[in-house]
This record gives sequence, C-alpha cells and structure tokens, in this order.
Amino acid sequence: MASHRSDFIRTIVERGFLHQCTDLEELDAKAAGGTISAYIGFDCTAPSLHVGSMVPIMLLRRLQQAGHKPIVLMGGGTTKVGDPSGKDESRKLLSDADIDANMASIKKVFSRFLTFGDGPTDAVMVNNDDWLQDIQYIPFLREYGPHFTINRMLSFDSVKLRLEREQPLTFLEFNYMILQAYDFLELNRRNGCTLQMGGSDQWGNIVNGVELTRRVAGNTVYGLTVPLMTTSSGAKMGKTAAGAVWLNEDMLSPYDYWQYWRNTEDADVGRFLRLFTDMDLAEIARLEALSGNEVNEAKKVLATEATALCHGREAAEAAAETARKTFEEGTLGNDLPSIDVPKGDLEKGIPAFVLLVKAGLATSNGEARRLIKGGGGRVNDVAIASETQEVTAADISPEGVIKLSSGKKRHALVRPS
Repeated sequence: MASHRSDFIRTIVERGFLHQCTDLEELDAKAAGGTISAYIGFDCTAPSLHVGSMVPIMLLRRLQQAGHKPIVLMGGGTTKVGDPSGKDESRKLLSDADIDANMASIKKVFSRFLTFGDGPTDAVMVNNDDWLQDIQYIPFLREYGPHFTINRMLSFDSVKLRLEREQPLTFLEFNYMILQAYDFLELNRRNGCTLQMGGSDQWGNIVNGVELTRRVAGNTVYGLTVPLMTTSSGAKMGKTAAGAVWLNEDMLSPYDYWQYWRNTEDADVGRFLRLFTDMDLAEIARLEALSGNEVNEAKKVLATEATALCHGREAAEAAAETARKTFEEGTLGNDLPSIDVPKGDLEKGIPAFVLLVKAGLATSNGEARRLIKGGGGRVNDVAIASETQEVTAADISPEGVIKLSSGKKRHALVRPS
C-alpha cells in the first residue's frame, strides 16, 4: 500500500473508508498542506437517520479528528425532490412541515460525533433550502443546464437501474443530480468547501458537482466515496427483521442499539471495529484475531464502543450490564425494552402472539405465529406451547413483570399497569 502524506487519507485508508476518489494524490497533498473543508449531505426523509448513515457520519468525525472542517449539509431543499439513487420507486413526497420536523429531529445526533462552533476546524451545519428555495427555473436552466448532457445522465447507475427494470423515473427525480451538483458549487462559493464525500451510490452525483464547480467557478475540488455497507452475508446495513436501526434514542433504545452491534456476524467484527469505533488499530487487530467463543467478547466491545459514541458512555455501560444480567445470569436487566399492559386485560388473558407484536418482538401477527410455531417464542424463558396460548396474570413473575422472548437474543418485559 502506498504511503499517504496526510493523516486524514492515511486514517480512512487504514480503517476501510475509502472506495473512490477523483484525484487521491492531489487531495492527499492538499490535506497534508493545510485545513480542508468537506461536506456530506443528509436528506430529511424520516425523523431519524439509521445505522446505515453511520459510515458517512464517522467519515466526518475522522475528517475533524485529522484537523479539518466538516460541513453537515441538511437536505431541506433536495428532500422535496427525492434522490433516486438505490431506489426502485419514487419516494413519497413530504410536506415542508414534515421536512422541517424531520430535520430538527435528525440534527440532534451529530453533536455526539462532531464538535460544532466557529473555529477553523469546528463543524458547521447548513441547509440547502437556503439557496434552492428561491431558484428561478428559467435562469437556473440557462446558466447550469448546458453543463449537463442527457447522454451522460442516462449512464449513471441510479438512472440506468430504474430504466432497465422499466420502473418509472419521474422528471422531478431526474433533476436531483443537477441540484446536488449545484449544492457543491454553492458550498464552494459560500464556505470554501473543496471536497464532497458520500456513499458509492453517489459517485455520479459527486462527479457532476466536481465538474460543475470547475467549469462555473474555475476551482479545483474533489470527490470521495465510501463503500456501500453490507454485512458478510450480504444484508444491507441499517435494516433488521424488526425494522430500521434508528440513531435517535426516542425511536430505538440504547439497549436495542447495543444489541444490534452485539449480533454482528463473526466475519464483520474487525471491519466494524475499525469503521464504527475510535479504538486503537493494534487493539482492534487483537480482538479480530479472537476465535471460537472468544469472538463474543470482541462483539461486546464493539457494541459498547459503538453505543457509547451514539448514546454516551453511561447508556452503553448500562446496556452492556442489562445484557450480561439477561444472558449470563438469567435475571432481568433494568434496561430491557418494556410495555405497559392493563392488569385487567392480563386477568382476562391476551394471546401470546398479540403481546409479541405489541412488544416489538415481531412485526405482524403472522410473523409472531410463525415464531411460536418454530419454538422461538417464550414467556418467562418457557417456550410458548401453541399459537393460541394466552398470557395471563398468573404469568407475572415475583419481580412483578412478564418476560417475553424472541429466540435467544431478543427480550422485552410486560409491566402490568
């Protein structure tokens, strides 16, 4: 591996972040010679980002740790259009009020990973609606349209995929890549930004921005992408059978977040430690070399360190302790997810499959029934005998709760109210 001059490029290469770069050698020299500013865009399609966004967030963290300036671009404007990249169909259009509410909720997570302020390497957050909202259509087309050819735009994966599958790609979505390129030009003008980063599915959009900025402003800028994250078995990061792994605590508890990382596939432990924690590379190499049952210790370290970054050290340690009590001692940990159920309903009896759904251990009645049929549903650590079995007040334990389980790793408490 060639040696790199800048701490930033060396770090992201060592930790597995780098996929493509428009001119790596030149960018490396620029990063070694002084402070650069770089941005990543985050659209506001939900009230929280999910764990699939952790690679770009950690990339901004690495940038700041190496002495450079991160720009978090909130897509208040581009969310109104919808990015077709990696999508089989058009995104649902959100109202301005929904977008604003989502943005306010999403913003909270970044302060865990980045230091914001007015200093030369302090992160800043900007909203592309500030410049996209008042664009005049004809003047915009006349000034920037000539820099984009339909031939080139049709060659990008985000467009080709939809056309090959004969799935509609609206003219609204087709505009997205032009708006993203314009974002880079605006950030270069307003913030002196010289680098756009993103997932590998954004490569075409990023190259457009690099070229537009060079042609219109005459400035040399760069693009860099990270690999799209999948697990060793090919699953996409951020999704589980139970739903999205959200970063906001009000949408997913720190305990469930910890459990997500604890359940990492064996083959991914070293890679995820490098990407998603600040741990020393030598210690990661030691943990990565563990085999057999010892690999579980490495997974617990990954879970605790990743959760500490997102939710704070105290919440991470509490989640680890709850897991230890639940799995190693067989007792009930304080942080297990819980639901309140009226005691009167329990006295009448509630079908176990209904409670499994209510507790978030299954996504539908059908899935809960299949779980029970396969022997994976449990009440107080005893397998549920049949799909029709009811949970009653008689199941309330001496601790005053009922423990529900889906398999060996997912648990929730029913608290009579």
